[in-house]
Amino acid sequence: MNEFKNEIQSKTNDVVDSGLGFGISFLFFFVIFFIGVIFSAIQ
Repeated sequence: MNEFKNEIQSKTNDVVDSGLGFGISFLFFFVIFFIGVIFSAIQ
């Protein structure tokens, strides 16, 4: 038996967690890019 499966800290699905991580990082970099586009358009 797998000894790591005895005490599970989080019972959520890993696909949901990885999707959230990808979405949040994508939004962060999109905001950074959008701020750069705005500053480029102002100049």
